[in-house]
Amino acid sequence: MTAIREIKGRRVWDSRGRPTVEVDVILENGVMGRAIAPAGASRGTREAVDRRDGGDALRGQGVQAALRSVNGAIASTLTGMDAADQRGVDQAILELDPSPLKDTLGGNATVATSLAVLHAAAADAGRPLWQHVSGTTGFSPSLPLPEIQIFGGGAHAGRRVDIQDFMIMVPGAGSFDEVMEVTSEVYFAAGDIMKSRGKLAGVADEGGWWPVFDSNEEALETLIAAIEKAGEKPGERVVVSLDIAASEFGRDGRYRLALEDRELDSSGMIDLLGGWLDSYPIASIEDPLAEDDTLGTVEFTRRFGNRVQIIGDDYLVTNADLVREAQKDGACNAVLIKVNQAGTVSEGFETFRAAQSKGWGAIVSARSGETEDVSISHLATGLGGGQLKVGSFTRSERMIKWNECLRIQDALGSAAFVGGRPLANTWWGQRNYKDTAL
Repeated sequence: MTAIREIKGRRVWDSRGRPTVEVDVILENGVMGRAIAPAGASRGTREAVDRRDGGDALRGQGVQAALRSVNGAIASTLTGMDAADQRGVDQAILELDPSPLKDTLGGNATVATSLAVLHAAAADAGRPLWQHVSGTTGFSPSLPLPEIQIFGGGAHAGRRVDIQDFMIMVPGAGSFDEVMEVTSEVYFAAGDIMKSRGKLAGVADEGGWWPVFDSNEEALETLIAAIEKAGEKPGERVVVSLDIAASEFGRDGRYRLALEDRELDSSGMIDLLGGWLDSYPIASIEDPLAEDDTLGTVEFTRRFGNRVQIIGDDYLVTNADLVREAQKDGACNAVLIKVNQAGTVSEGFETFRAAQSKGWGAIVSARSGETEDVSISHLATGLGGGQLKVGSFTRSERMIKWNECLRIQDALGSAAFVGGRPLANTWWGQRNYKDTAL
């Protein structure tokens, strides 16, 4: 047993310039683990909530109350516990705050502490975090396939387009390094096209281009043009992935597409997205319907689940019970794993196991408010989940996570990369689609 000697929380700052919580966990032998809580802009109503101070200072985003949780109740409870007993540590945190949304201690306080304990245990065992995760969970490690934003939209780009993320994946690559090279070409090709057409307004929250498009489909057409400009044939080595984040503009079965000044019902939204699936090489789609639209999500999965990965993010909020319920309903076939949505590492692992038990995909993901913390690169590798979503191909809080995967590749070897073969529920190469290049 390696007992926890001290827990210390401090205020640091995230990629949007907002305060967040960093926690150090120091063991009796002096070994330390450290982690930082991320923060999302697009949030599900059932995910763990950050504890913020409110008021006028720092636009209400202060974290002193969350730090008091860390340095007070959490520290006094966890001191003396075995850092290697992640489940026991997380259970102690949950007993301190049994509220579903972690609104007593704050999800930012609980997730930073839980992750810091995981780091401390790995350091004490003398092994990298990915290896520690694999060894303690029993999953075989693998280097994940990146899902990388090219255009940001929705809550990540002033809602200039309704759809939140226009991304690419490179499943045809033979190594993680090859994915980075291909993505670089596509990313800068997209920027060149947008600049030449007067469609470029800057960089969004997660590093993707901030667009000035006239329709949501124009973003898809421009993305296809960028893939082609980079010398790739869309649908072969490179495919498209979308995060619709429909809860941001949909409620009670109605969807307001502000950019196009039109409103759709659930059936109309399904038909719209289905048309895109027919027209573009889309391999993965996240939150196609709003989190309160269960019937719509079930219907979308029924119609398209045999040919595309359908991910629940706001719909499932890294909650194992919601995943099991969705599996019974026939809604989605994959889940996004954001540990801060759950509030503790153990809850994230439980959600991952629930997904794997029914053959679902599981994509470890960052948030729009990120830091230099690289925990998710190791979680995605150690769990062998196969996919990692970090954001775009610029900004250091994004690149540090991609670069960490390159370092892990040096240890595991390129053969551990999941690319070079199709993912479950994808359909690239099986059909032709219309030529959408402008």
